[in-house]
Amino acid sequence: MSKIIFIDMDGVLVDFSYQLQKYLNDSTLPDSLKDSPEDIEGFFLDPPPIRGAIECVTKLSQSNKFDLYIATSAPWNNPSSLTDKRVWIENYFGDLFKKKLITTHRKDLLVGDILIDDRPNNGAKDFNGEWIQFGSKKFPNWEVICDYLL
Repeated sequence: MSKIIFIDMDGVLVDFSYQLQKYLNDSTLPDSLKDSPEDIEGFFLDPPPIRGAIECVTKLSQSNKFDLYIATSAPWNNPSSLTDKRVWIENYFGDLFKKKLITTHRKDLLVGDILIDDRPNNGAKDFNGEWIQFGSKKFPNWEVICDYLL
């Protein structure tokens, strides 16, 4: 039986820091949004992927050892962010995650074997399976995660 893996988006698949800097460096950004650029419509539509993410996730999928899902949260004040994230997933993964996108602020309620997430927020640290903390000393990048899982 395949192990179920949930993968976070922001800071794990998506280079959230790059996108954040891009918007914060925009001189036309209103002051009211400088503290929360993630609330800007379109913010999540076109950020670049984290180096190695697409390749590793593709390898995990092709191994047939795992049942992969995206588990992400979306800013409450940016309703279009969920649509943007869904479009981003399709642009980079095609149909790999079709009907396998979960939006939640409570990752501790997910039932599965592994959660790949960069932060303990939204229940990641209380996930009932193994939490692989992306960007940590033990799992600094996707290459290490691929080697660990495969």
